[in-house]
Amino acid sequence: MKAALTHIASVVTCGSGALLPALVLSALLAGCATTATAPAIRLPAVDVAAAGETTPVGTANVDAADDPAIWRNAANPAASLVLGTDKKAGLYVYGLDGKVRDFAAAGALNNVDLREVRRGGKTTILVGASDRTDRAEPRIALFALDGASGKLTSLGAETFLPAGHAPAEAYGFCMGSALASGELARAYVVLKDGSVAESRLIEREGRIVPDYLRLVKFATQSEGCVVDDAGKVLFVAEEDVGIWKVPLAGDRLVAEAFAKVGAADGLVADVEGLAVAREDGGRAWLVASSQGDNAYALFDLGTGKPAGRFRIDGGSIGGTSDTDGIEVVLGDFGPAYPEGLMVAQDGDNAPYAQNFKLLSWRAIRSALGLD
Repeated sequence: MKAALTHIASVVTCGSGALLPALVLSALLAGCATTATAPAIRLPAVDVAAAGETTPVGTANVDAADDPAIWRNAANPAASLVLGTDKKAGLYVYGLDGKVRDFAAAGALNNVDLREVRRGGKTTILVGASDRTDRAEPRIALFALDGASGKLTSLGAETFLPAGHAPAEAYGFCMGSALASGELARAYVVLKDGSVAESRLIEREGRIVPDYLRLVKFATQSEGCVVDDAGKVLFVAEEDVGIWKVPLAGDRLVAEAFAKVGAADGLVADVEGLAVAREDGGRAWLVASSQGDNAYALFDLGTGKPAGRFRIDGGSIGGTSDTDGIEVVLGDFGPAYPEGLMVAQDGDNAPYAQNFKLLSWRAIRSALGLD
């Protein structure tokens, strides 16, 4: 969901001294003066320059790019791949040079994630995305990614909610590792009403299909989510409220408050994309898109405390604003990204269509003083 660029709330003062809503018929506005109140919230943050960017998505002049995912090529880190959704048209694959490797015209895919899974004795890069092409019947679109060529193979778009469910729209999406035998991975679809449906991804008659398990509900619209596989925890961003932590080990999904919108936790609504940055040694951070003030907030997963804020700005590549989805993967990605890679959607890449910006984790860590 896009936040207003200015976040200015206006009221209209008429000669009688009465306050009328700003959205009234123009005939009622005659002789009234408009006064701006509630200026935009902009919390302190350091600047970090982008190191690269992708080719813009194909859908121009509209909010189209949305969410990225990263596949790290362990054998050749510089040949790693970035995926990004055009939520009006399908799914892109980019190299670290930002050039398009492949595009799957798969409809209205909103959020994307991936996991490496074992299938038929081989490793498959399994990609999933929330498919909102049908606004009443949510689906999970599945693909196999060829790490060598960067090509996508469609595995179908599958429904997952129980039969007879009320109309629902797929929105956010994230994946987690398998939590039980007989499954390839777990898939989490955030529906437009704030519900998050968990399904296990299994093989059935030669196809990978979602098998619905359980649900957790948030009071208002949510979208961003990420699974911390090491901690077996799902994090969900309720856009105007904050971030929730949902342990996955129990029989039921029960949400616990993790961070709230406000200066104390460094979040300005809308809270959008979430990512987990985990080092090999175990230290980890949760990164959140604080869309309301065009910034990104870090939280130490060991303590739950805020660990800093930054904006993508400066350097020869443009910055970002109105960021929806983000992704972070730590490790070697070659000379340009020796400690890790962050990818962030850029909601205003004028005069071109929206795209994704690439950042070095080393630059982020240095700017925030993370040891």
